Amino acid sequence: MILAAIIAVCVLLAVLGFLLPRLSIWPQRGVDRALGAGERAGGSAPGRLGRWLRKPFSTSRRAADRSAGGGRRARGKLPV
Repeated sequence: MILAAIIAVCVLLAVLGFLLPRLSIWPQRGVDRALGAGERAGGSAPGRLGRWLRKPFSTSRRAADRSAGGGRRARGKLPV
């Protein structure tokens, strides 16, 4: 369920990055803020457990950032 939500967010950010490159920054920041909060909360656990709980949030955040950036790069390559 959570994996499907992350995939949907990535697709949405990629489409927004392609159609509205300047306005897609704000939803990307919102996703970064939400996943960063989960990353910080998971990282507060002691030792290896903290690293293990932090990792899904950091990889999801990185994937969302890459999809939004990919949409913007694709828009920049258009001949228009």
